This record gives sequence, structure tokens and C-alpha cells, in this order.
Amino acid sequence: MNTFRSTLCATFFVVATLMFVPAARAQATRTWISGVGDDVNPCSRTAPCKTFAGAIVKTALGGEINTIDPGGYGVIVITKPITIDGSGSLSSILASGATGVTINIVDQKEAGTVRLRGLSINGAGTGAQGILIIAASKVSIEDTVIDGFRTNGVTVRSGQVFIKNTTVRNNAGTGINVATGAQAALSNVSVVFNATGLAGDVRSYNDVVLYGNKSGDPPLPK
Repeated sequence: MNTFRSTLCATFFVVATLMFVPAARAQATRTWISGVGDDVNPCSRTAPCKTFAGAIVKTALGGEINTIDPGGYGVIVITKPITIDGSGSLSSILASGATGVTINIVDQKEAGTVRLRGLSINGAGTGAQGILIIAASKVSIEDTVIDGFRTNGVTVRSGQVFIKNTTVRNNAGTGINVATGAQAALSNVSVVFNATGLAGDVRSYNDVVLYGNKSGDPPLPK
């Protein structure tokens, strides 16, 4: 009986190990998505995934997701440091009835930087929020358009956020809303046609346009 139990335990260990190894190897430092991809693919350059959500589970901590061609790549929840780069193609997130990008890194051991680059995030008038940063250390948003949400374009609840070469417009709430304890810096940013332009702790400005917001357009430092 003891021999049988030992053999059974050894067999279970081998099976569990074999199941774990492919999952661990499935994560790559760089992954790819395409409008004609499939999320069952490994997200390689020749076998891309179809959505950001499908690619992020196959992308290693600190890795990068790149888009190959124009497409709508779906909303995403980010729970680890990662780069999402849609530069060079129309990389869209249509977030009607939802939040476009949610960043929530709760494990402090995984604290790092989230980089969003070259995205068009469209709420179509019904989306909840463009980018919601619940928990993060550092977030960089570059070359992005955030448009048409029923609350805020960007909500920063924690961490330090740098926004560059970005337009935040046509949102029914605040263009960029920074909670107490969080910080944001803006460079070459246009915040236009929102109910409120800016709110909260925006530490520095460089070439910022505030126009057509119903309120919350404070005088910028010269």
C-alpha cells in the first residue's frame, strides 16, 4: 500500500509539473496583436492574438504588447507593469458602456511602470471612463486620444502619472481628475470640450491647452 501511495504521489507531481511548465513558458517579453488574429494563438509575430486582454496574459512582467495593423482591440484591465504600444497603426479601444483601460496593480512586489502609447480610446458617449488608475506606482500615457466618456477621461487615484502628446476631449465629467495623494504632470496635452477641464494635483504643465471646458480651467503658470 505504501508503495502504491508513493507511486501515486510521484505521478501526481509529474503531471502537475508538466501542466505548470507550458503555462510559465507561454509568457513572452514581446507579444503581438492583429485585427485578424486569434486569442488562442501564442501572440507571436506570425501568430498574433486579437485583443489586448488576450495578449496580456501571455506577456511577461515588464513586457510589451505591439499592434501589427489597424483594429479595435477591446478594453483591458492591467494588473502588472507592461507597455502597450499602438504606434504606427490605428489602435483603437471602443469602450461603449465600459472603462477603456483599468490599471490596478495591487501587489507591491510588482510595482513598476505602465506605459500606454499610440491609442485611440473611444467611449462613444456611453463609456464609463477612458483610463482609470486605481493602483499603480508610475503610469506614462503618450500619443493617445481619449474621447466621449460619460464621466472622466482620465482618473488618477494613486501613483505618479505623466501624460504627453495626448488629447482628452468630449467627456461628460472631468478631462483629467487627480485624487488626493496622487500626482500628474502634463506636456503637450489638450484638454477640451469636457464638463470640467482639470481637477486635483496636477504638478507641472508644459504646452497645455485648456479650451471649451465648462469649468475647471485654472490659469496655468507662465
